[in-house]
Amino acid sequence: MSNDSQGSVKGEPAMMPSPSVSASSQGPPLSPSSTSKPPELPDELVQAGWSKCWSRRENRPYYFNRFTNQSLWEVPVLGQHDVISDPLGLNAAPAEGGDSNLGNGQRKRRGSEEQGAGPNSFKRAKVEPTTPISPSTPGAKPWSSAPEDKPAPPATPTTPSPAPAPYRPAVIYWDLDIQTNAVIRERPPANHLPPHPEIELQRAQLVTKLRQHYHELCHQREGIDPPRESFNRWLLERKVIDKGHDPLLPSDCDPVISPSMFREVMNDIPIRLSRIKYKEEARKLLFKYAEAAKKMIDSRNASPESRKVVKWNAEDTMSWLRRDHSASKEDYMDRLEHLRQQCGPHVTAVAKDSVEGICSKIYQLSAEYSRRLRQTHLSLLQDPPTEACASPPQQSRLVYCYPVRLTLPSPPLPRVELHFENDVACLRFRGEMVKVNRGHFSKLELLYRYSCIDDPRFEKFLSRVWCLLKRYQVMFGSGANEGTGLQGALPVSVFEALNRQFGVSFECFASPLNCYFKQFSSAFPDIDGFFGSRGPFLSFCPVSGSFEANPPFCEELMDAMVTHFEELLDQSTEPLSFIVFVPEWRDPVTPALTRMEGSRFLRHQLSVPAYEHEYRSGSQHICKRDEMYYRAVHGTAVLFLQNDAGFAKWAPTPERLAELMAAYRPSSSHPSSLSSPGPAHIAPGDRDSAPKAADRPQGAVMSPSGHDNNNNNNNNNSSSSSSSSSSSSPRDKMAAV
Repeated sequence: MSNDSQGSVKGEPAMMPSPSVSASSQGPPLSPSSTSKPPELPDELVQAGWSKCWSRRENRPYYFNRFTNQSLWEVPVLGQHDVISDPLGLNAAPAEGGDSNLGNGQRKRRGSEEQGAGPNSFKRAKVEPTTPISPSTPGAKPWSSAPEDKPAPPATPTTPSPAPAPYRPAVIYWDLDIQTNAVIRERPPANHLPPHPEIELQRAQLVTKLRQHYHELCHQREGIDPPRESFNRWLLERKVIDKGHDPLLPSDCDPVISPSMFREVMNDIPIRLSRIKYKEEARKLLFKYAEAAKKMIDSRNASPESRKVVKWNAEDTMSWLRRDHSASKEDYMDRLEHLRQQCGPHVTAVAKDSVEGICSKIYQLSAEYSRRLRQTHLSLLQDPPTEACASPPQQSRLVYCYPVRLTLPSPPLPRVELHFENDVACLRFRGEMVKVNRGHFSKLELLYRYSCIDDPRFEKFLSRVWCLLKRYQVMFGSGANEGTGLQGALPVSVFEALNRQFGVSFECFASPLNCYFKQFSSAFPDIDGFFGSRGPFLSFCPVSGSFEANPPFCEELMDAMVTHFEELLDQSTEPLSFIVFVPEWRDPVTPALTRMEGSRFLRHQLSVPAYEHEYRSGSQHICKRDEMYYRAVHGTAVLFLQNDAGFAKWAPTPERLAELMAAYRPSSSHPSSLSSPGPAHIAPGDRDSAPKAADRPQGAVMSPSGHDNNNNNNNNNSSSSSSSSSSSSPRDKMAAV
């Protein structure tokens, strides 16, 4: 039996040596007869993942599918065996050619039958890499293919030729069939550099290095760990005002010192205040704060007045702790709050220059890394852009919104390997692997098919998926559960109600991984545009349409969002509606929420109580099904901002609002955790265990801009920061800015 009869995939070696070849080196031939030549597998079976292998134990061929890990004795029949509805193939019709006397139940038991095989066994591993999808192998695609993309299979009397059915996820969290009602003015293509795996890999390394620098600076200068996810929120806040070229690293910001990073680091000085549950913990925390404040004021260049005030309060607190052993937890917490109010301004004054130095150093490193990345990126392009070229102004023609298009053509992209581990797609480039579950991999393929216009043969699909996943992986961070809140989303039932009752067809803050509609705004137009993104929302100017906005809970971004909403609503006379979901922070209230509640465009406002609604996890593209939903640990405000025409068309009537609230109730059909990913679980009865000022960072520690922000993610295993992270959000995802 020759190698060409094994039916192996093109570009791969045969799955097993033929018996005729092994006869010369391993003894007598394994096949009793080599005169009959089995039929060759058609191309459609090869593209569906089937290959022909040899069983040493049974001494006859069998067929193995590397995508589904199936093994069959008979020739596979496409179109009659659905792995999802019929995983054992009990309803599949037997093939007429070869081994027709064997029923479908006689499968090859790969694990048990070949455990005792010797060193000459050619048993396939359970997970086997597929043929890498690259420009060199454009025809091999393990996902569903359009009929025009596949060569015509040879006609055989025994093998039918329908195309293999696409992968169908068990649960779908999106509806890509809904058409948009968002109308914009026609815009020119964007001048972003096209994504490239080499650049994305280098960017990932530089961002990781920048995170490490931040960690070292906090330790060396202040003796603290960096606040949890403060680097992620720094990226978020910087990109609101950044005018630089890099899609992730800030490089052109004014002011240089980030109010967000300054505030969060300062809130953890002299120590990080944890949310406590027991009296002894409160006593210990009070003692540590007094000791740390006294030590810090002694070691810094403080004024005599500051030294006097801090020392007196710290010594008085320690004396009180030695005297009174019958105090309750509330007494300790009140004393701690008093100590913070007395010592906080003086501690802030002596640490201000050092913390500003941390913020300035991180920004300067980011700008340098951004410049280095751009130089390398331009060297990879065939036709680098010239600074003098400017896009001609387009006529202001009204059109339905469409994905971001790039001015520069994409260069040839290197090869990315793909293989499947159970229901997880693994993409590897230069040893760096990213993962996504098969359902979301199928979703990305559909979004790419709908949105991409420069790659009809999907030759660059895997490279761009790798860049997309790597970008969001780097933005999330590498800590346990870090960044998982950055991609949280509303439940599917809420999106269905919004579309059905209010005509919503567009998400203002989303990504290709968590979007419900195929039209959305997102953070990274250079890579997200190939998967349907309409670009950053703060530069997206719709004339009409109905929109859902669930922004990242960063006050700088939410404030810019409200400004953008009011400008759009004031300028348009067409129906325009924004339904906004923000955390209901009342102590103190956020400026964005105050502005929306006082806006002349506010038509109605709802309040969804804490622990009575849920959100989809930010890691939905890789997490397990039972981890998909989590309960919100604080209330959510839902505000309807509409102009007159939008109010007339999508008015928030009592019937519509009742259906929306009903859709927001947690479903009993799926489990949900009682807190958002990342923060430690806080029972409802423990919500007031921390100091009152801990709900959000207070004005006692002000940033250079004098504007406070939230630090709403806590430690996953231990207690969370009382002053900077005791209020966790249903989601804290990357800004679409």
